[in-house]
Amino acid sequence: MLAFIALGSNLDDSLTHVRQAIEDISQHPANSVVKHSAWYTSKAVGPGSQPDYINGVACFETTLAPIELLDYLQSIEHKHGRERSVRWGARTLDLDILLLDNQTIDTERLSVPHPRMYERAFVMTPLNDIASGLLLPNNNTVCNVAAQLNQSGLALYVAN
Repeated sequence: MLAFIALGSNLDDSLTHVRQAIEDISQHPANSVVKHSAWYTSKAVGPGSQPDYINGVACFETTLAPIELLDYLQSIEHKHGRERSVRWGARTLDLDILLLDNQTIDTERLSVPHPRMYERAFVMTPLNDIASGLLLPNNNTVCNVAAQLNQSGLALYVAN
C-alpha cells in the first residue's frame, strides 16, 4: 500500500530530524521509500511564539496495517525526543499519515485522509511536488487543492 507521510520539525536541528525520519521509516523491513518532496519552511501554527517549521512529504510503500504504521511513526517521533505536552506546540518531529492508498479510516487514534491536510499549504505544496495528479478522496487532485491555498509564510528551504 502507498502511504503519504507529512514530516515537520521546528526544534533543535530540524533539517536533520526530518531527513533522519525518512531513513528511520525505511529501516522497517515492511517499508520502502518511493520518493520525497523538497523541504519547505513555514510559520508555526499553534500557541505562543515558535520557531519556523521545516516541512515535507514522503511516499512509502508499506505492508504494515494502518495502526501498526501509526505506532511505528510514533516510536520514531519518540526516538527524536517528541513530547506531547501542548497541542500544536513546538516539536522535534511530527509525522502524520496523510493518505493510505484510497482508504478512509476514522477511529479514535487515526483519521485518514488527514482531516486538516486540505487546509494546509505546508502539507499540500510538498505533496504536490511528488503526487500532483493524485486524485484525492474529495474528488479533487492534489495540484488543484494546492493551487487554492494561501502560500504566504511558505518558502522553499535553502540550506546555508
